[in-house]
Amino acid sequence: RRKPSGPAVDRRGMAAAAAHADHAAEEAADVGPSLVTVLQEQGINASDIKKLQDAGLHTVEAVAYSTKKTLIAIKGISEAKADKLIAEAAKLVDMGFSTAAEYAKAREDVVFVSTGSKELDKLLQGGIETGSITELFGEFRTGKTQLCHTLCVTCQMPLEAGGAEGKALYIDTEGTFRPKRLRSIAERFGLSPDDVLENVICARAYTSDHQNALLEQACAMMAESRFGIVIVDSATALYRTDYSGRGELAARQMSLAQFLRKLTRIADEFGVAVVVTNQVVAQVDGAMSFGPATKPIGGNIMAHASTTRLQLRKGRGENRICKVYDSPTLPESDATFAITEQGVADGTD
Repeated sequence: RRKPSGPAVDRRGMAAAAAHADHAAEEAADVGPSLVTVLQEQGINASDIKKLQDAGLHTVEAVAYSTKKTLIAIKGISEAKADKLIAEAAKLVDMGFSTAAEYAKAREDVVFVSTGSKELDKLLQGGIETGSITELFGEFRTGKTQLCHTLCVTCQMPLEAGGAEGKALYIDTEGTFRPKRLRSIAERFGLSPDDVLENVICARAYTSDHQNALLEQACAMMAESRFGIVIVDSATALYRTDYSGRGELAARQMSLAQFLRKLTRIADEFGVAVVVTNQVVAQVDGAMSFGPATKPIGGNIMAHASTTRLQLRKGRGENRICKVYDSPTLPESDATFAITEQGVADGTD
């Protein structure tokens, strides 16, 4: 029986995936998601499996984590078939209770992706956590995109060097992705710039619907090869413009919630680190004189979806300050880092 592929990512599984494909295939049988084709052995028709893949469900975990309503919405899947699919997938994916001791043991294998700054890694107790969503928010020019570019490179490094030994997937909604930046960051870490660029898969999203559709394509790619991180820069920009005014607020929040739910599922299913950037809005209510002048947009939907929320603000010169805004494990503290020609590094005095 295969191990559960919950929020903890097995280090051995990640290391194997970045090595030769045949070796990775052997390891993947024990760790990580199982391809949906495995359900054929459980008596599911090949035609039904094709329908699942066309609907963006490429792994057994994706089927197990889907609601019955979602499966019935797929053309050609009846209620009886949906019941059978959920039952068979549940046999292969461990979704029951476990003791806190077992969960703690699994958490020991969680991989952290280095940010490029020792101070920032120390604040985050190792770096960006895999298997969960980390949100970066702040005003313009606070280093959100620069940190994302640095993570694209560091996630490809060996585990012992603070990497995840996987590719990076980057969804750019603001047109700020620059491959040239990746070259200089790769040189700093002693990696081949050409190899680094080959291992970063990027797409430009033009509408909020397109942004959603790109995640389905991402699932197909992630089922085929090992990824270490998924970045969406920014997760909320297109929702701000596609939906306007209070009249469309409920529709916007529902659509954003569905997008974030897909990201959570990707983090659970593939054990990757998910990083989303968020914009801020000025506080114009009575609280302005007492609290902060800005707040992240997306409201409670965004706040509940993110496991760790990091607030970035400008410091002196090239320095930026990162504050832990919300986290289940990290204390509320801050760290200084700098934006350099070669990505995010330690702050300067």
